[in-house]
Amino acid sequence: VQLQASGGGLVQPGDSLRVSCAASGRTFTTCDMGWFRQAPGKEREFVAAIKWSGARTVYADSVKGRFTVSRDNVKFTVTLLMNSLKQEDTADYYCAAARNTEYYPPTVATAYNYWGQGTLVTVSS
Repeated sequence: VQLQASGGGLVQPGDSLRVSCAASGRTFTTCDMGWFRQAPGKEREFVAAIKWSGARTVYADSVKGRFTVSRDNVKFTVTLLMNSLKQEDTADYYCAAARNTEYYPPTVATAYNYWGQGTLVTVSS
């Protein structure tokens, strides 16, 4: 699965932004999808994930209630809608795909088999 993230940019605190990830191939429809982020000088951290069916989602505590992950298994895309953005949300955002049979989508990077390049989100006034 090849993944291509897009939609990053410069926004102000409190704004909303949608980042998307386009996948190649129908394998996407059987993969759980995750979003991770990495800020300068920090380790990559989990943000959100969604089951292959879209039936279950998981969020990091830091984004719960502000971010929403969704997917379209016809268009082979996964989207992260980010509301009420804060300066601490500034990071490169990465999408990833996992061949996973567990009930919930994985929250650890090592569980993901495919990664896209990052898209930079900068939250600054």
